[in-house]
Amino acid sequence: MKLRTKIQLFSSLFMLVLILLVTSIYYLFYNITADSELEQLAAQTNTIVETLNSNPGIPTNDLLGAYLPTDGMIRVIGEDGSLITELKKPTISSDLAHEFSINESQTIVSQENAADVAVISKPIIWNNGDVVTLQVSNHLLALEETMTTLFYVLVVASIIMLVPSIIAGIVLSRFLLSPIKALIQTMKENTRHANWKKIDAGNRSRDELYEMEKTFNEMIDYLKDNFEKQEVFVSDASHELKTPISIVKSYAQLLGRRGRENPELFNESVEAIDSEADRMQKLVEQMLSLAKNKTEAEMQQVDMTMLCEETIATFKGAYAREIIFEKRIPKLLVSGNPNQLQQVIYILIDNALKYSNDEIKVVISERNNEAIFNVTDYGQGISEKEQERIFDRFYRIDKARSRDTGGTGLGLAIAKSIADAHNGRLSVTSNVGVGSTFTLTLPIVNEN
Repeated sequence: MKLRTKIQLFSSLFMLVLILLVTSIYYLFYNITADSELEQLAAQTNTIVETLNSNPGIPTNDLLGAYLPTDGMIRVIGEDGSLITELKKPTISSDLAHEFSINESQTIVSQENAADVAVISKPIIWNNGDVVTLQVSNHLLALEETMTTLFYVLVVASIIMLVPSIIAGIVLSRFLLSPIKALIQTMKENTRHANWKKIDAGNRSRDELYEMEKTFNEMIDYLKDNFEKQEVFVSDASHELKTPISIVKSYAQLLGRRGRENPELFNESVEAIDSEADRMQKLVEQMLSLAKNKTEAEMQQVDMTMLCEETIATFKGAYAREIIFEKRIPKLLVSGNPNQLQQVIYILIDNALKYSNDEIKVVISERNNEAIFNVTDYGQGISEKEQERIFDRFYRIDKARSRDTGGTGLGLAIAKSIADAHNGRLSVTSNVGVGSTFTLTLPIVNEN
């Protein structure tokens, strides 16, 4: 069921409830007023009977005439159903049915094209000792006029309430459905034409619909940004893989032409193919690592001081380079995945060794309830312009040197991704010709 249909159905239900309410008010007022008229007429009838019994010497017609209702009549009905006496106002019709009854009754008699009549019937003993029925009736002319007035008042009041309700329902439907239809149309266009169209929120009130449109536009910006990053990533990855594949293919073709006759060429080609294969393997592994680090990893308490010591020991065993480790705190606990945090330490130290020839310095410390891990090299440094892009995927400061050292431009991007996943920060400070310091900051957790 469409939203417009639901709104119309709700409006119709509201109108139906309003009509039932108005009708109930009308008939409730009628019943209460009619019952009140019957009670008054019954009291008047009892008064007539008491007066007849206490004043036998007064002529009956004179006494009954004194109690004749304003818009009614008094009848005395014999046992055979005949009228013994009838007193009425000249304007009152005598078409009202009458019959003898020994039971007292109170009723409202409805008449066609005339006002309703309140009728009280009461058995009494007449002057001659016979049992007769005293019928006192009153035409409810005042009640009919009141009900007519009430009917018109309720109709006008209903119209006054229904018309704005109908208009409000139509306006509300358009107000609600217009932005929703625009959203649906925009989404269809984005799906059909693969563009990044947004909704014009305009300058209207800051309501939920405005928030919906604003959120949709933000989502489109987010999707567009991620799509463009994905395209750049695929393009860069394809470009990075294209070079080693071309080299491998060229050497393979060279081997096919002259490799059998030239042992030196054969050895050179095999070494080049092996080297480029290693580079491709490392590139693929780093790309998979970058994607893997975006998923949630199991977190636990990790001693950063011990993790740094283990990683530095591995480097000292593999490289004939001096690594100065300054441990300013014996134990520093953070919440994280030990494998991923060790990968960050490895990347930062490995980069420092690749881009400098002198010693490097590693410092682990604590500041403002945060663990601070610094790696400082004394190499060529990084310019301010390049510092802004140093953590981008596939970005390399010195592309020629990176190829010589096996760099792919993904290491710092991986490290930055891991730092973000651990609610940490990875930053760099550098001066050209002096060196660079990479800083990893992580929140500290209590041992308990």
